[in-house]
Amino acid sequence: MSVLSTVITIALVLVAIAIIIVVLVQKTKSAGMGSAFGGDTASFTAKGKAASREAKLQKLTVILGIVFGVLAIVLAIVG
Repeated sequence: MSVLSTVITIALVLVAIAIIIVVLVQKTKSAGMGSAFGGDTASFTAKGKAASREAKLQKLTVILGIVFGVLAIVLAIVG
């Protein structure tokens, strides 16, 4: 069982690093006071691409979070 525990621990660390990277790549939700006065000058197509990218990153964050939780539970049961 020691080998299985080690493999799960390594997978857990890798998933944790992936979550950190994905969260850091995402843009913040608040644009600050500049957007309140028309500071956002991006075109609609650029917004669409950014929204699509952000949606994918959010889905990836949720998936990685679920995988992290499952691995943590499995590690608790095995260990």
